[in-house]
Amino acid sequence: MAALADLVSCPAKWPRAAMAALAAAVFAVLDVVDVLLCLVYGVLDGFLEESPLGCYCHRSRGKVPAAGEEEDDGVSDTLYVRRSACRDALLRLLGAVGGGTRRKEDGSPAKARSPRWSDCGCGKCGAWRSNGGDRLHFVLQEPTAPKEGAEETRSESGRGDDAIFIHGFTSSSSFWAQTVFPEPAATNHRRLIAVDLLGFGDSPKPANCAYTLRDHVEAIERSLIDPLHLGSFHLVSHSMGCTIAIALAAKHPARVKSITLVAPPYFLPCEEERASQVALRRLAEKKLWPPLLFGSAVMSWYEHIGRTICFVVCKNHRFWEWLIKILTRTSGVDIVVRDLTRHTHHSAWHTMHNVICGGARAQDRNLEALAAAGVPVRVVHGDGDQVVPVECSSRHLKSKLPHAELRIIGGRDHRTVVFGREEELAQELRAFWSGCEKAGCAC
Repeated sequence: MAALADLVSCPAKWPRAAMAALAAAVFAVLDVVDVLLCLVYGVLDGFLEESPLGCYCHRSRGKVPAAGEEEDDGVSDTLYVRRSACRDALLRLLGAVGGGTRRKEDGSPAKARSPRWSDCGCGKCGAWRSNGGDRLHFVLQEPTAPKEGAEETRSESGRGDDAIFIHGFTSSSSFWAQTVFPEPAATNHRRLIAVDLLGFGDSPKPANCAYTLRDHVEAIERSLIDPLHLGSFHLVSHSMGCTIAIALAAKHPARVKSITLVAPPYFLPCEEERASQVALRRLAEKKLWPPLLFGSAVMSWYEHIGRTICFVVCKNHRFWEWLIKILTRTSGVDIVVRDLTRHTHHSAWHTMHNVICGGARAQDRNLEALAAAGVPVRVVHGDGDQVVPVECSSRHLKSKLPHAELRIIGGRDHRTVVFGREEELAQELRAFWSGCEKAGCAC
C-alpha cells in the first residue's frame, strides 16, 4: 500500500510504472505461448525424431551448487531456473496431462539425429558431417612478406607467434577474417587463424552436445592447437569469445603469449545471486525497450519461442538471403546478417546459457590463473556499448587483473569497437604483440 500511495503522489513515476506493467503483461503472454509451444514440439518431436532431445521445462537441476562451487558437468543452472508463477502453473497442468517431452533424468545427452527436423539441412549447413564431424572450421591467413626495413620480432625466424581470433555469440570467423585480416599491419610476420566456434558458422553443430565452456575449449584444442602444432600463440577475442579465450589461456598459460579482450562480459556475483544468474539478468532483463534487450530476453528465457524463431529464420536462411539481395539490389549479404542464421537453436541456446551465463561462474578462477602466470592482457571496450556496458564489465575485470591494460574507445559500441576501426585495431594488435615478443619468456 505504501508503494501504491507513493506512486499516486508522484506523477513523474507513472510512465515508468505503466511501462513496467505493460512489460509484465507481455512476458506473461509469452509464458503462455512458450508453454503451449512446449506441447506442440513435444508431439512433433515424438513423431519426427527417433530420440527426441526434450526440453528443460519439466526437469529441475537437483542440487544447485552453492556460492563458490562449480557445476561438475559444465551445465548452467540458468537452464532450470527461468521461472515465473504463470509459467510454473501452466507447466504443472501440462505435466499432469502428460504433455511435453522430458529430458533424460541422468542429464546425459541423448543420441539425436543431426540436423533435427527444425534445423536447416542444406549442403552448406551440413558440410561438416562429411568432413569428419569433430573438427572446427577456421580461416588461416599466412604471413605477408615483411616490408623492407620493417622491424623483425624474431631474429632467428623473422616470424612472430601465431594469433588465434575467437568471435562472439551468433557470429563466425568472418567477424575477424573480413575486418582485421585484410589489414597489412596485422599480417606481417605471423599467421592469423580465425575459428568458427562449435555450433556456429561452418563448424559442426551436433545435437548431442551441451555446448559447455569445456566443449568449446576442447574443440579449439582438437581442431587448431594440436593439428597446427601451436607451441605458443596470441589470443584475440570479442564478446562471448572472451570467456572462451580466458578459459583457454588459463588452461595453457605457458603457451599463451598475450590475450586481447574486446568488449568482454564479466559479471560479479552478489549475496543473493550467483554469477550465472547475474549474467542472465543483466544481458537478458525482461524489458520491452530497447528492442535489442527485448530480443535478448525472448531468446534467453523462452526455449520454445526461440526454437520457433530459429525454425523460421535459420532453417530458411537461403530464402531470407535471397530476399535481402533482391530488396537491397546487391550480390551479397552483410556478414552480420548472414552469421545470425548460421547456427541451430540447440547450439545457440546451450552456448548462451552454458558459456555466457554458466561460464561467468568460472571467470574468477580463470582470471586468477592468468594473473598468477603473468599473461599480458589488453582490454578494449567502447564507451557506448549497451550490450555489455563498460561500467559493469571491463572496469570490474581490471580490478581482477591489475596488470591488464584497459583502453576505452570513445563513441564506439559493441560492434563498432571493431567495425570502422579495423586499421587502427590491427596496428594496436601488432604493437602489443611485438612488445610481448620483445620481452621474451618474461611475458
